[in-house]
Amino acid sequence: MLRILPSLLVIALWIWAFIDCVTTPEREVRHLPKVVWVIVVLLFPLVGSVAWVVAGRRRRPRAAAGPMVAPDDNPEFLASLDHRLREQDDPEKP
Repeated sequence: MLRILPSLLVIALWIWAFIDCVTTPEREVRHLPKVVWVIVVLLFPLVGSVAWVVAGRRRRPRAAAGPMVAPDDNPEFLASLDHRLREQDDPEKP
């Protein structure tokens, strides 16, 4: 089992990198055109997959979305709920 584990890991990385490369939008691909990345990943399973992970994708900043706020702590969400409830109670009033 331990002898085939490295091979299975390489195959899993290769499949993941190929699917990720194909589904990544063109604007998020770096250094080479997307078609070239697909060919590199297909022809060189280990090296191409690692290269795709390291250099092929544009990394998204983690803090760009802002802090996560639960819906019951979000004043905008609570105001929109209040507005909807008022509309449901009396649909004729604006």
